[in-house]
Amino acid sequence: MARRRNHEEHENHERWLVSYADFITLLFAFFVVMYSISSINEGKYKVLSDSLVGVFSEPARAIKPIPVGDERPRTTEPDRSMSEDNPSSTSATATDPLQEIAESVRGAFGDLISSEQLTVRGNELWIEIELNSSLLFPSGDAVPNELAFTLIDKVAKILAPYENPVHVEGFTDNLPISTAQFPSNWELSTARAASIVRMLAMDGVNPGRLAAVGYGEFQPVADNATAEGRARNRRVVLVISRNLEVRRSLSGVGSGNAQPDAALQRAGTQPAAATPDTAPAAGSANIPPPAP
Repeated sequence: MARRRNHEEHENHERWLVSYADFITLLFAFFVVMYSISSINEGKYKVLSDSLVGVFSEPARAIKPIPVGDERPRTTEPDRSMSEDNPSSTSATATDPLQEIAESVRGAFGDLISSEQLTVRGNELWIEIELNSSLLFPSGDAVPNELAFTLIDKVAKILAPYENPVHVEGFTDNLPISTAQFPSNWELSTARAASIVRMLAMDGVNPGRLAAVGYGEFQPVADNATAEGRARNRRVVLVISRNLEVRRSLSGVGSGNAQPDAALQRAGTQPAAATPDTAPAAGSANIPPPAP
């Protein structure tokens, strides 16, 4: 029986072409992708170029740490340590909060000042903003009218940025009042002062700065025998003090009876415990009364 001869398979010597074709295809795709995402940005190139030049040409490496975020720009303000060593250099240029408040109120209420319905006066220790009660409340009531909200809102915007203590004083005429809500003028004057305090607090003034005081009919500024005098006595006064010591001294006797004597001058130089950012020492500003 004849033996069957096994035919040897033909060896393919060109299999490398498959791998080579795959490699060329991948390489072509790579360059296509790189070309599609590349773009010449002259700005970025300039930044990179300057950075490299600065790094390799800098003679010494700075020891200043790398800032995180935007670096604060330089200012021309004097060094705080130098200012503390020489307090006279800052006191001459520092602005007085009481002076600023008085000027702002006069600028905002020039029409009421000219009609003598609002008065601004003061000295180096406190200023007073006096409003006629008819601007704020109905007769015999402590509920503010619509005009009161507008006026007090403007006052609050002036006072809010400062830290000076504020107390509101309420006054009435000598006509007796006896209602379930207000048995006497004491209650009426105190309720009106408290209403203004609440409005100031609602309009952004720090409540910790505020206080309300009612003096009733017992501190008149005019003769109660006439209708004009009684109208002047019905008033609300906002007193902005230099600090808490001054406010405590004023609220005991009323700002109308207080005088900036030696005792108050000493109080005006003491910082207020609850208001550490109060104004400079007393005597730094003298606030004149408004021109007639």
